[in-house]
Formats: sequence, structure tokens, C-alpha cells
Amino acid sequence: MNCLFCKIVAGEIPSTKVYEDETVLAFRDINPMTPTHILVIPKMHIPSVDGVTAENSAVVAHIFEVIPTIAAAEKLVNGYRVVSNCGADAGQTVQHLHFHILGGRELTLEMA
Repeated sequence: MNCLFCKIVAGEIPSTKVYEDETVLAFRDINPMTPTHILVIPKMHIPSVDGVTAENSAVVAHIFEVIPTIAAAEKLVNGYRVVSNCGADAGQTVQHLHFHILGGRELTLEMA
């Protein structure tokens, strides 16, 4: 598979990991939009939100269980934003489900 994030999961491409377990990997975005910008991905390949099914939705639920743990470890005590782009028109550039944790400063609605 020629998926950038699958290659990161496999260790073929380096990343700055901030969290990892048997299902999820989280690492710092190489082009951060905020002081804290972390990508949280399932280790299994799911192309986007559109690829979430009854068979793999537990992985997504687990991601949302670990996001608060990551945010706390990053000291995002005043809040943070979680974003997932779905499809080209939304700005999804890597076809592997991922969630951006954005924080470290006050965020405005104009970021959408």
C-alpha cells in the first residue's frame, strides 16, 4: 500500500510520536497550524470518515477515548479542537482516517 500514514505506522517513515498503543498512533504534524498540532490515526487503514463501518467503529471510539489523555499530556487545559477532513473538498490530503488535535492558543471560527 502506498499510504503515507501506513508507512509511518510500519516505521518506514519517521514521526515524532506522542502516544501509541496496539490500535492507535499519535504524532506531531510536520506542518503545525497551532502551537500544539497532533495527528491521531488508527493503525488499521481506514480511508476517511466515510470508511467507518460497524466492523471498525470501535477503533474510532478508542481514538476518542485517548484524545483527552493526549490533550492532558500536552497540557491543553484551556481547550482544544478535534478536526477530521473528509474528502478533497474538505482538504483531506492523506487518504487515511486521521484526527487533528489543535491547541496551545485561542482558536477562532475562521480556521474552518
